[in-house]
Amino acid sequence: MFTGIVEEMGQVESVQRGRQSAILTIRAKTVLDGTKIGDSIAVNGVCLTVTSLSPDRFTADVMHETLDRSSLAQLKRGGAVNLERAMAADGRFGGHIVAGHIDGTGRVVEVRKDDNAIWYTIQAAPQVLRYIVEKGSIAVDGISLTVARVEDDRFAISAIPHTVAQTVLRDRKEGDLVNLETDIIGKYVEKLLKPAPESQASGGITLDFLARHGF
Repeated sequence: MFTGIVEEMGQVESVQRGRQSAILTIRAKTVLDGTKIGDSIAVNGVCLTVTSLSPDRFTADVMHETLDRSSLAQLKRGGAVNLERAMAADGRFGGHIVAGHIDGTGRVVEVRKDDNAIWYTIQAAPQVLRYIVEKGSIAVDGISLTVARVEDDRFAISAIPHTVAQTVLRDRKEGDLVNLETDIIGKYVEKLLKPAPESQASGGITLDFLARHGF
């Protein structure tokens, strides 16, 4: 579990590509403190398992499924990535609940300065947008951000200069793909509101039942 508060930007040292997988080697410093082989580190919001460690870098395997559902397939040597260690139980919860399991990717369609803020408008698929609400939380490349506006096929966030400077948002431009993870609470609520087949057969609580009774 993560919070979406990026601890540092690492640098991709190498990408070893297999037929349908990859091994990433990333140079880092802060996130290596206390990290052991088998621990989780979020790389641009994607939860990866550390497979080897040295004083200034770590490696992680990336499965076919992860490459298909995220922007990690586009990483290149020398590129910057957002890094965050899994949340410690005794730490401050500065962002929101981030699982590191990407719902899909979005495409940056506009970057606009507004006084001391920078607006990013991101186009996303309907199956992702359905869980995004104005003033709710969204993880973009692993960064916990507040949704400022939602439209039919896109949403916008407004970031302060500090957030932009300390994360890969500084490199994002129109046309770039970003990893998106929506707030997990909305997905659980939707799942629980859908009756199981046996509940439907037995006349249990359904969405229609709730609507008829004023819920």
